[in-house]
Amino acid sequence: MSSSDIAPRLESIRRRISEAAARAGRDPGEVEIVAVTKNVEVEAIREAVTAGVSMIGENRVQEARRKFAVLGTSIEGRAAAWHLVGHLQTNKVRPALEIFSLIHSLDSWKLACEIQRIAERMDRAVECLLEINVSGKPTRFGVDPGEALALARQVSTLDRVRLAGVMAIAAAVDAKDQARPCFRIAREIYGTIRDEGIFRPGRVHLSMGMTQDFEVAVEEGATMVRIGTGIFGPRQREAVL
Repeated sequence: MSSSDIAPRLESIRRRISEAAARAGRDPGEVEIVAVTKNVEVEAIREAVTAGVSMIGENRVQEARRKFAVLGTSIEGRAAAWHLVGHLQTNKVRPALEIFSLIHSLDSWKLACEIQRIAERMDRAVECLLEINVSGKPTRFGVDPGEALALARQVSTLDRVRLAGVMAIAAAVDAKDQARPCFRIAREIYGTIRDEGIFRPGRVHLSMGMTQDFEVAVEEGATMVRIGTGIFGPRQREAVL
């Protein structure tokens, strides 16, 4: 895909979100797009921000550091927030907290404690989403659905880690509607945690849905969708910075 395709592809994603929200009786304004920029060059990121992207999602801390050093949080005069949407190793917490305003992938008490420790040293609070393994596969990252509430309660005792919602990745399926049960599990857990008053005050997020299944995720209540290929096209190599 050429860079000139980014704006029309982004507009198509917005239209499809609006249509999915209408089917569910939702306000499409409730759904935000996180543009996933793994292996995307900085010029393409600039173009996406110019086209209206305000949230940049990166999978890997090291790649994000290189791009962040070039782009920062003001791109072409527009504010851009950086989100970590991939797995976070405990030894990468410090550099991650130097870049990201939201961590989508908090999945263990050990990681929560390390975020707390580093955040205390940096004298800041960290917004995190609890990643739920809704795929049923033990090889996937995320807390088991049956353990999610207990972990959320533990995390709520940490003063520097602010739980701001839930994230989930559906199992790979042949038809996008087959992802619906995964999203329903995430939505139910999100609702349970919210009803217990565990999330931090203010707006909270249900981050689920990617290029192949985001419309179903919106129908099931997603407030954030993470779109990479749908905006930037297929990517097979490391980004050129």
